[in-house]
Amino acid sequence: MASGQRSLSHRGTNKSLSDDEAVPDTDPSDTTSLLLERLQAYKHACGYLENYISETEKVQKAHAKEYEKVLKTMSSPLKEGHHFDQNLGGIAGLFENIRSNTQGITTSHLETEKQLKVQVLPILVRLHAEIKNKTKELNKGAVKGSKEVDKVRNNTQKNIELLGQHAAKFSSSSGRIEPNNDPYILQRLVNHRLHKQVLEENKNRQDLLVVQDSFLQFEGHIIETIQMAMSQFLQCVGGQSERQKAMYANMIETTQRIPKDFEWKGFVQRNNNTLIDPSVPQRTASHITFPNQDHISTQPLISGTLERKSRAALKGYSTFYYVITRSKYLHEFKDDDDIKREPTPELSLYLPDCLVGGVVNGEKFTIKGKNTSKGKVGSAMAMSHELSFKAHTSGDAEKWYNIIREAASEGSFSGSTPTSPVESRNMSGQSAPPQSQDGKHPAPVQTQNLPHTGYQGSVVTPGQSSGTAPVSAGGVGQQHMYTPISARTGPSPAAGDGPTSGLDRAPGQY
Repeated sequence: MASGQRSLSHRGTNKSLSDDEAVPDTDPSDTTSLLLERLQAYKHACGYLENYISETEKVQKAHAKEYEKVLKTMSSPLKEGHHFDQNLGGIAGLFENIRSNTQGITTSHLETEKQLKVQVLPILVRLHAEIKNKTKELNKGAVKGSKEVDKVRNNTQKNIELLGQHAAKFSSSSGRIEPNNDPYILQRLVNHRLHKQVLEENKNRQDLLVVQDSFLQFEGHIIETIQMAMSQFLQCVGGQSERQKAMYANMIETTQRIPKDFEWKGFVQRNNNTLIDPSVPQRTASHITFPNQDHISTQPLISGTLERKSRAALKGYSTFYYVITRSKYLHEFKDDDDIKREPTPELSLYLPDCLVGGVVNGEKFTIKGKNTSKGKVGSAMAMSHELSFKAHTSGDAEKWYNIIREAASEGSFSGSTPTSPVESRNMSGQSAPPQSQDGKHPAPVQTQNLPHTGYQGSVVTPGQSSGTAPVSAGGVGQQHMYTPISARTGPSPAAGDGPTSGLDRAPGQY
């Protein structure tokens, strides 16, 4: 009883959803609960009238003494009375008018009792049943939609919290992060969950708007039915004395003066902070912000499309979307769309564990490593494989190669292109790296326990397509890169010789 009569000023508000909040703290079921409570108020109002007519039948039999019982049925205040306008001219005014007129009725007749039972009461019983059916429809549809919104909001919140956890881990530690916990991947997962959430919110909002708009017509029907019942009631008591007739006529006049939209307009005005405003536009995910959305760990070092040579010899090159993250992963995706599908990598290479070859023919370069993702390619990449990539232009190849090379050096990415320590030594007049026994290829360069020069191991200037030979590197504390032929002494390779992988077998035979 106390909760049903609580003041509107103490109710939680359900303002228009903000585009700035990923997971609003508003309850989507507030609007549904308010409308259900309003139906309950009308159901009780209809019940009051039914009781009134029933007791009037008895009053016809027991005269003035029984009319005191009729007056007791008109409870004051009404249950959920705050839903009605307390000024004259509405439902609350109608009940007050009935109370004052009933007080003056002292006599009635048995014939009137029979007429009330047969002609007036059934109208209100049917109205009562209609209100109950309306309540069941609202519970079945709108309440279910609100629960679905709560469910998708919880999923979004979990992903945002997971992103915050691993973004903090990235900032506080330089240790290796699992590919599935890469903040870049988690940020894209948040985008995916967020779009699903917005769709459910907008769907639920539209459903509630339809229900809300239907209330004006339904309440008009309620008031019209009450007016009809009260008109029939007047005919039943028409044989009573002129005084009784005047009192009942006054009740009817009060009822008929209620505009069909009087209560609804007042209700909307009093609850404009809780009801949905149809003029407020729907939410758009592009304007929503969430924690760590622009964290440095979510910003890629470089992204775009590259062509990768298929392991099947007849398929040639296929185009994919690639991203190098600040967590030193090279991720492969089918595309850069976060909306249609979850952004799960098809391929993930942890660059510090990979061997990076030089640029060949101006546009091609190779990377040898293990796939650490759980995508479709994962099962086929249990062992290390040499992957061949091709950029769209030589300039693009140089950009990708420089960033891959620096990420593979296991140092923090500074945003600047590293210089070749081998070239610097050669320019200063120092001797070239030691040669292998065949005189054609340089021996492996040991990078352990050497002073840090900004990049570990020997590198090749992007764009050189010939005159390079592979150098063993890539283990823990050791880097596998290519050393330019021009930077060493010894016989030059035969004309037409291209760069090799530095491995015993050809690519694809591992």
